[in-house]
Amino acid sequence: MLVLITYDVSTVSVGGQRRLRKVSKVCQNYGQRVQNSVFECVLDSTQFESLKFELMGIIDESTDSLRFYRLGNNYKTKVQHIGIKESLDIEGTMIL
Repeated sequence: MLVLITYDVSTVSVGGQRRLRKVSKVCQNYGQRVQNSVFECVLDSTQFESLKFELMGIIDESTDSLRFYRLGNNYKTKVQHIGIKESLDIEGTMIL
């Protein structure tokens, strides 16, 4: 299933800046960044719960926020992109 993850981490403190970097790194392990604080991840239910657990261990719920949008398996008909930074096919083959 495609999961869209958005986050807003307060960076007014050094701890907040550290949390922001950690959240970004964890999300990069599961999917691709499509905007500054937005990631698209194709996950099964176990991976989704693992990702959610990792992120909840990082954020400060009193100052930060996470949002998870589960778009399901037929997501290709639900996502439309307009403008620059065309995203990669996250299920396609990547050559590094």
